[in-house]
Amino acid sequence: MTEAIVPQGEAVLSLRDVERRYKSGDRILHVLRGVDLDLHAGEIVGLIGPSGSGKSTMLHVAGLLEKPDAGHVMFGGKDALTMSDDARTMARRLQLGFVYQFHHLLPELNAVDNVAAPLMINGVSRNKARKRGQELLRMMGLNERDHHRPGQLSGGEQQRVAIARSLANKPKVLIADEPTGNLDPNTSRVVFQNLFDIAKQEGVAVLVATHNVELTSYMDRVLALHEGQLTKAPQRGASDSV
Repeated sequence: MTEAIVPQGEAVLSLRDVERRYKSGDRILHVLRGVDLDLHAGEIVGLIGPSGSGKSTMLHVAGLLEKPDAGHVMFGGKDALTMSDDARTMARRLQLGFVYQFHHLLPELNAVDNVAAPLMINGVSRNKARKRGQELLRMMGLNERDHHRPGQLSGGEQQRVAIARSLANKPKVLIADEPTGNLDPNTSRVVFQNLFDIAKQEGVAVLVATHNVELTSYMDRVLALHEGQLTKAPQRGASDSV
């Protein structure tokens, strides 16, 4: 069991002694070995590690997309592993946001309607949903692009729309898996800065996996996943070379 890496204050999401194993032929692969983590409101936590180290698996467990083989996932003060499937689904829909390397925007909808879509799925009126969408796009610096469809936006703009969409339901936690993996370094910095600014403003806890070590200088904490366990990673200054 790794030592819990915990700042002060009540956590919105906690992993306790989490283990995840996969069977590959006759072998058992131990991907997570007693992972402990507390994530707090308004906190940006980076997760680094080589390909195959288990970062995506950890994000899936933290995002209630995958059940661990052992341990506990505490979300909103409750053990998510004791929730019914329906309750877990509702928690993902209403209290968790997800951003991936590919934006997965709906090509037939403009930026505002892409952001508003999750709200309307949850029963919010179109006018109210679009108002929230416009607010988020303005916070992401895209207020003049709100009526453009994805095909009319740059890669960085598309990803900023995807981030705005992930925050539409005002989630407590945002899970981001290589959100700038498809972008050039300059665009990556702009997108990360937008993500972190809006997360602080909205009070969202963010857990983000990235290969881009330079971007960890923007984060409150950086953790490294190594041999299935978390350790504190040294944080880089903005002027450090990659």
